[in-house]
Amino acid sequence: MKFCAVICEYNPFHNGHRYQLEQIRARSGCDAIVCLMSGNFTQRGEAAVFHKYERARHAVAGGADIVLELPAAFAVSPAELFARGAVHILASLPAVHALAFGCESGDAEGFMQTARATLDESKQFKTALKENMRNGTSYIRARNAALLSVGADVDEALLTSPNNILGTEYCRALLAEGSAIRPLPIPRVGGGYADTHLLPDFSSATALRGAMAEGTRKAKKALKRNLPPHVYAAAAAYAPLPYEKAALCALIAADEAAVAQCPDCSEGLENRLKSMARSTPDYGAMLKKVVGKRYTLSRLKRVLLQNFLKISLKDVQTYLQDPLYCKVLAVRREGAEELLAALGGGHPPIVRKSDYSNLKKSAPDCFAADVRANGLYNALTGTHTNEYETLFV
Repeated sequence: MKFCAVICEYNPFHNGHRYQLEQIRARSGCDAIVCLMSGNFTQRGEAAVFHKYERARHAVAGGADIVLELPAAFAVSPAELFARGAVHILASLPAVHALAFGCESGDAEGFMQTARATLDESKQFKTALKENMRNGTSYIRARNAALLSVGADVDEALLTSPNNILGTEYCRALLAEGSAIRPLPIPRVGGGYADTHLLPDFSSATALRGAMAEGTRKAKKALKRNLPPHVYAAAAAYAPLPYEKAALCALIAADEAAVAQCPDCSEGLENRLKSMARSTPDYGAMLKKVVGKRYTLSRLKRVLLQNFLKISLKDVQTYLQDPLYCKVLAVRREGAEELLAALGGGHPPIVRKSDYSNLKKSAPDCFAADVRANGLYNALTGTHTNEYETLFV
């Protein structure tokens, strides 16, 4: 059985995601779809709108066959480490033959060509990269700008559009892992990655989260048009979590040295954040004072989340070097045994508590971070979930 993988957040699962899964069925030539989904916290530095088990159930009901959890250490890291971590997990599964991702433009060959070009180690490229980094630009954007400045033979759109940038990172990660998994770009429909404007039926997750927070009758009507019925039922009852207050408290309580270890923290940013948190004890107001060309809002929010979850850059880099695990959140009930056996190469991925005692090297620490993140989310929501549970949908 051949699987096509999707790296996702489904925060929340919407019509565009359902469309993507339909396209994968039609284009991939694979027998089943496995989704590697962020857990209870996301790459934008936020708590997910629904618990990971609920979002996994939404995904299977919307067309996925299996949903695995992307370890928290990778899920809340910058794009390069997010992509590397996800592909590190998928590359360990022999049954995964393709990796699908949304894109604004481009084809598989173009993405792989661009990914290879980013591995340029010429002196000219390194000089341009260093200069760009000096301006406070993120590594990926500094690298991509340097690549274009040296006249690399690549499609510029694959280095400048949000989903294309992430698709290129997935392909770089495939090259780094020496994986034979083939990329499968799927053109996006509807709203863009960060589009806050609500559309009739294919709005972005960003816009839909805004509508959920708004909670008005008009917003709920928009949600009903944009979400599958099984997701809308949950969205209509959504209530914001007190995560921001908890994250700010964690920042105030943390030592500067601990904050400095976060994957997105550098150049003394920990001192500025700590100082601002003391003088402006409000999450949103504090971030507004720090955000700018050097530090984007997403990056700042990730630092606070990484500190909240106790995720360090050193740990993330270690996890990338070691064999990890597959945590199954949900699986399609029909044919579940066959699906799990096929994905695990004859040995089902980890689904029972007893299996975790067999983890080696840094894998137990990586899994401990998942347990910690789950416990914190449960505390924020006042719920209890079994970390070792697998849903059959």
